[in-house]
Amino acid sequence: MTQTGKPFLVAVVGCTAGGKTALALELARRHGGEIVSCDSMQIYRGMDIGTAKPDEAERAGIPHWLLDVADPTDPRGYSCADYVRDARAAVADILARGKLPILCGGTGLYLDAFLRGGTFEVTDTDPALRASLAAYAAQNGAEALHRELEAVDPESAAAIHPNNVKRVIRALEIYRTTGRRKSDLDRASRTEDCPYRALVIGLRYSDRRILWDRIDRRVDAMMAAGLPEETRRLRAAGVFDLCPTAAQAIGYKELFPWLDGHATRAEAVEALKTATRRYAKRQTTWFAARPYVTWVDADAGDRARNFEDIVNNAESLFS
Repeated sequence: MTQTGKPFLVAVVGCTAGGKTALALELARRHGGEIVSCDSMQIYRGMDIGTAKPDEAERAGIPHWLLDVADPTDPRGYSCADYVRDARAAVADILARGKLPILCGGTGLYLDAFLRGGTFEVTDTDPALRASLAAYAAQNGAEALHRELEAVDPESAAAIHPNNVKRVIRALEIYRTTGRRKSDLDRASRTEDCPYRALVIGLRYSDRRILWDRIDRRVDAMMAAGLPEETRRLRAAGVFDLCPTAAQAIGYKELFPWLDGHATRAEAVEALKTATRRYAKRQTTWFAARPYVTWVDADAGDRARNFEDIVNNAESLFS
C-alpha cells in the first residue's frame, strides 16, 4: 500500500469521539485537502446530530464528500459496494484537480473495502436456518445472537453492530452452511491491489478515561443541540422502521424509553454514553487488527498543545 507511482491519499480513522474530524479538517486546511466521509451513518440525510455529522460551520469552507447522499427511507438502501463506488469516484475527482483526498471516519468495513477491494458474497441461503436464528434473537435478544457470532467469527462480530440482526444472521448462516468464517472469505476475495498510496492515520487513546470523558462531553453537547427533537422527527417519519441501518445507529434508540415515558432523561443520557463507549471499544478492536494503520497517540498533555502535536505527528508521516 506504499508503492510509488500510485496517487497519494490520507485516511484518518479511529473510534468515535476520538478527534478524527478535527485532525482531518486541520490537515485539509494545511495541505489543500478535501474530505471524503467514511461513515455508514453520516451518508443519510436528516441524521445529523445523532451521527455527529459536521455542520456547515465545522466544515469551514473545506469541501466534504459523501455526506447526505442517501435517503434513509429508500428501500434500496446504501451498501458497502455503493460506498466504494462513490468514494472512489470522489477521490478521482479530487485528484484530478490536484487536491489531497482525506478519508475520515470510523466505519472500518467501508475503509477495508475501499482500500482492498470488494466483499465476498454468498448467494445460497438457508431459509430454515435464518428463521431459526431470527427466532433465537427474538427469544434471547440481539446481544445473545451477537455473542454466538463472536464465538465463531470474532472479526465479523467486531464489524457488525449487535442490533443489526440481519447482518449477524447472515454471518452466522455463512459459517454454519459453509464451515468457513465470513471474515476469512472476505479476506480471500480481496485480490485487488490497492490503487492508492494510502497513509492511514489512526488516533488511539492509551488512557480510556480521557476518551470516556470526550464521549460524555459529546453526548451532553448533542443533547443540548437538539438530539431529542431530531429523534422525534426521524421516528415520526418512519426512518427507524424503514431503514435497518438507521435503526442500529447509536444516538437515537437509546432515547426511545425516555421519549416514551418509560425512563428519565438522565437514564437515557447514561444509556447513550454507555452504548457509545461500547461502540468505541468495538471500533478500537477492529482498527487494531489492521496492519495498514499507522498510530498516533491522542491522549497526552494539554488539550490545545496536544492537538498541535497530533497534527505535527500526523504530518511527519507524509512522504
